[in-house]
Amino acid sequence: MKSVLIIGIGRFGTHLIKKFHELGDQVMAVDIDELKVQKIIPFVTSAKIGDCTEEETVMSLGIKNFDLCYVCMGKNFQSSLEITNLLKEKGAARVISKAGTEVHAKFLMKVGADEVAYPEKDSAYKLAVRHSADNIFDFIELAKDVLIYEIPVPKSWVEKSILKIDVRKKYNVNILAIKNGNAVRALPSADYILGEHEHLVVLGHSLDLEKLLKKMD
Repeated sequence: MKSVLIIGIGRFGTHLIKKFHELGDQVMAVDIDELKVQKIIPFVTSAKIGDCTEEETVMSLGIKNFDLCYVCMGKNFQSSLEITNLLKEKGAARVISKAGTEVHAKFLMKVGADEVAYPEKDSAYKLAVRHSADNIFDFIELAKDVLIYEIPVPKSWVEKSILKIDVRKKYNVNILAIKNGNAVRALPSADYILGEHEHLVVLGHSLDLEKLLKKMD
């Protein structure tokens, strides 16, 4: 369980609050808008109305007690810079700040952000990748050109074992899991027989995954 501070209760901040709550983490939320604070009270351990561009407000939060500090100020970039800088000055362990552009990101990193989040950019990127190919249900980018795809089982693989298909040797990808509805079978054995309605969670280089997807067209 982690202790998380979220400053700024817009759409991004609200989604973070609800997800951390779902994961069982302790969350403190801060915003200058009293109405926004009231709305998220059921999902947080504590909440505060305050302006975190003011040093006194930040000092009152007990910054060093948090494992993660999120700065979710989307529209007011000046405030985002000031708050990020204050958090690091006062000893925050890890600060993740929301950015709208590459320029914003560079400035946030210069004033101390440990990581920059691009919620709109990331969401748009994932949607574009998913919808550019009919056979990608979901994906994760681990590093440049190293991806995890969730794809359907190719028709020619149905009722065959992973060993018989020889996935790793022929396609240079690894099957990490098999999904059947909400059920997930992690690291399936080589003798596992693939079903028609199952999904594969595969790891590989983008070029190898593209070759595999073409087999399904």
